[in-house]
Amino acid sequence: MARIGVDVGGTNTDLVLECAKGVFYHKVPTTLKNQSIGVVDGVKGICSLAGIDTAEVEVIVHGTTTATNITIEHNGSETGMLTTRGFRDILHIGRHKRPYNFSLHFMVPWQSQPLVKRRNRIAVSERILPPHGEVEHALDEDEVREAARLFKRRGVNSVVIGFMFAFLNDAHERRAKEIVLEEMPEAYVTLSSEVANVMREYERFSTAAMNCYVGPKTAFYLRDLEAKLREAGLSSKLRIMQSNGGVSTVEACAARPVRILMSGPAGGVIGGASEGEMAGVKNIITVDIGGTSADISTIPDGRVKIMNPRDTYVSGHPVLTPMIDLVTIGAGGGSVAFIDEAGAFNVGPRSAGSEPGPACYGRGGTEPTVTDAQIVLGRLDPDHALGGDLRLDPELSHKAIEEKIAKPLGLSVKDAALGIIKIINNNMALAIRSNSVARGVDPRQFSILPFGGAGPLHGVALAEAISAKDVIVPVAPGITAAVGLLKTDLQYEDTEAVIVELNAATEAQIERINRAAEALRDRVIGQLDDDGIARELQSIEVVAECRYHGQGFELRAAMPDGPVTLANKSVISSSFHDQHQLDYGYSYRDQEVELITLRAIGRASVERLNVPKIRQTDGSGIDRALMFVRTTTFDDGRTLETPRYDRSKLHAGDKVPGPAILIQHDSTTLVPPDYVAETLEYGNTRVHRAGVA
Repeated sequence: MARIGVDVGGTNTDLVLECAKGVFYHKVPTTLKNQSIGVVDGVKGICSLAGIDTAEVEVIVHGTTTATNITIEHNGSETGMLTTRGFRDILHIGRHKRPYNFSLHFMVPWQSQPLVKRRNRIAVSERILPPHGEVEHALDEDEVREAARLFKRRGVNSVVIGFMFAFLNDAHERRAKEIVLEEMPEAYVTLSSEVANVMREYERFSTAAMNCYVGPKTAFYLRDLEAKLREAGLSSKLRIMQSNGGVSTVEACAARPVRILMSGPAGGVIGGASEGEMAGVKNIITVDIGGTSADISTIPDGRVKIMNPRDTYVSGHPVLTPMIDLVTIGAGGGSVAFIDEAGAFNVGPRSAGSEPGPACYGRGGTEPTVTDAQIVLGRLDPDHALGGDLRLDPELSHKAIEEKIAKPLGLSVKDAALGIIKIINNNMALAIRSNSVARGVDPRQFSILPFGGAGPLHGVALAEAISAKDVIVPVAPGITAAVGLLKTDLQYEDTEAVIVELNAATEAQIERINRAAEALRDRVIGQLDDDGIARELQSIEVVAECRYHGQGFELRAAMPDGPVTLANKSVISSSFHDQHQLDYGYSYRDQEVELITLRAIGRASVERLNVPKIRQTDGSGIDRALMFVRTTTFDDGRTLETPRYDRSKLHAGDKVPGPAILIQHDSTTLVPPDYVAETLEYGNTRVHRAGVA
């Protein structure tokens, strides 16, 4: 049996394969026009590398940026919306929240780039009332049918249905869907109660609208990829990484693509957490630096955090779906350096991507990038990129930096290149602080874990910028996100609104909580059953999402073992107080706690990727790994003769003093002067100041 993890980035597609022969890594360029082409080519390539037949692959787990790219490029489906009369403009009004409080010049994303144009938001007569979902006004089916016919005439093929208080009673939404499909059998239809069965109409409608906006193209991509894999002789199961760090099936993700908006970055965080565990480090800050962006996540005590719902925005639109807590900025190897109209020196967020790519690629790109700066400084060896598979032209890097940056600013080419690196490092350090210091986390207690093809080149500089303890470089930095795909479980989630004041809860309300929890368990068990997961392999967890009375958003709290009773309901309140203390540094233990939503999480454990330990050092010295010596310029401006070492030839316990560069196929690690790189038992590397244990 063989398993493959495939992570598609903006520049490269990374693959890892585990089989009886061992663990294999591979990297191919991303095919931006149709990502599935690069995925299939990469899968065939890594099977050939491992010497196995494609028919031996049982499972492929895929991290994709397809849905994310649709939101970034604003090229989703033309979407129509049916909503309750009088509430047509909720998606336009939003929360009256200014994106930038102190700016007089800004765009409001939900208005300037609407998911549903106003002309396609049609109100129909119906009304559900709180608090128990009573029907005040029956659904006018003729109005729904007329609206569906109008959508059809306009060429709208994606329809979102969002009615007021549908989270209390979804009967009207379900009936409207039946009518729309009678009139438009091929339409992609989303109900707000299906994707976000919680209160807050704006966020619920926005989540459903996002699902419809990205849905048709994402569903086509996933099914097209599945078909192409079949044509290539792969009958393996295809699983997709979700934003919450679990994997799901193609059909489930095609129906709910809103759950995979952060699919790509999620795999990196899971892989980073696993690498930290292998290194025996619990407090880590993962920094995934690829060709286009940098994804940053803080993992305290080995626990991957789920983002607070108030922060789950995608391209400026609120999306109420669980996402791993991370920050993404436009900073990568392909980030373009430029001088703006005011004469300021900038790097990113625009990227050269893989086509045309950095100037050194020789594919027509003329703008200087971070990769070009690394080449000019001698940190990347042009003849050893991707193990020599990718030939780079240093003259083109030198020319691009000289013409676009150095001459206009009156700098030497070396100083201009150092400026590019310092700016991009500062941008990333600010993002790291926003995900750590700004949330009460002391980075001095954490290790930086840089990965992605460009990550280890920046690791030490970032650690210095935020005063982190040290740097842990993964076994295969450029493939870590793909590794994370083979280290996570199959996972489904479902929610139900149950609004109860816990302190004053009655027997009837407690019984309502238990009924809702049981119904949620049954639903996620049914989803796992549909995937053929045996009951003994299933794990179901129900959590309560609570808040203080009058608070804006909720935090997750643990439920008591067994049914909730008047005697044990305090378990929920106590857990909420503890979580509030952990997240915000304070809590009000004498205040009323409201239960707002119950969430069931169904998991099925899968076999984890087993990274073997490497050989212990034999005392022969590190010269066995020495490749050659070349000059390299470091952040302090010194240019030094710097030895290059083949990282694959280093043994556990070997210590490489800086200055040095560790070279491997998928990445390059920079070890500055006064630092030491120590190889650990699984082949990962700890970089720390010389003389510091």
